[in-house]
Amino acid sequence: MSLHTSPYIGRFAPSPTGALHFGSLVAAVGSYLDAGARCGRWLLRIEDVDAPRSVPGAADSIIATLARFGFEWDGDIVWQSRRTEAYQHALDRLVADGLAYPCACSRRELADAPLARDGSRRYPGTCRRGLPPGRHARAWRVRAEGVIRFDDVIQGPQRVELASDSGDYVVRRADGLFAYQLAVVVDDAEAGVTHVVRGADLLDSTARQIHLQRLLGAPTPIYAHLPLATNAAGEKLSKQTLARAVDAQAPIPALLAALHFLGQQPPDALSRATLAELWQWARAHWSIDTVPHCRQAVAHGFY
Repeated sequence: MSLHTSPYIGRFAPSPTGALHFGSLVAAVGSYLDAGARCGRWLLRIEDVDAPRSVPGAADSIIATLARFGFEWDGDIVWQSRRTEAYQHALDRLVADGLAYPCACSRRELADAPLARDGSRRYPGTCRRGLPPGRHARAWRVRAEGVIRFDDVIQGPQRVELASDSGDYVVRRADGLFAYQLAVVVDDAEAGVTHVVRGADLLDSTARQIHLQRLLGAPTPIYAHLPLATNAAGEKLSKQTLARAVDAQAPIPALLAALHFLGQQPPDALSRATLAELWQWARAHWSIDTVPHCRQAVAHGFY
């Protein structure tokens, strides 16, 4: 685990693919309270780098719901869609250092490749030593080598062999958009993020992000991956699984449910409290040590 002497800086970074649902609320509550309990800063970033997946109006809806629930973020909201110059600069550095290379492979050509840890296809290295004759670059990949070890505050020690896990991974896609892995590393480094508290669905991405941090000379935050909220079928709450939006007009029941999900055991009296009183109790009693040490849990009543 990285050690930080600088002030705590955390963040919440939703993707605007739909309205705020319970799974995203859990991540917001966990990151917000971990920052607040340590008198730290809490930043808000809209991760709209994947423009085709962004739903018009979803970002504004998420921001309005967070405000209605009593979240207060520090500084201006960061929008990934406005930061392509920073991502290009990072890619240029990787290319100049011989750490990234052009790739001509299509998804169809990789359809039979072995599965990686996160369910994507592990790249077999087709273009690693240069583009095949007559082929043109579609994407840019980073050379994935070595073993990444880190201690997750909730999920415990992690060990990932990059070559066998993901293979060389994409940092700029065939459609010209920058990949999430690169964008999040550049954004966290520029903002000085020291602690990343987020859902366990992103645990498998962490090794690649640490790898990029090392290649770019960026510090590695402390990571804590919260249990992923799922429906009864074990599916992640999302737009694809038809997760319903939290009720922006009834924040206290949803916030209490999120606290219970995170193992915080709020007293029954808080159901009659004001929003300010609920947050005051939550900040004073937050303990990341009581968060369940599991990858996922069913969010009863919120799907």
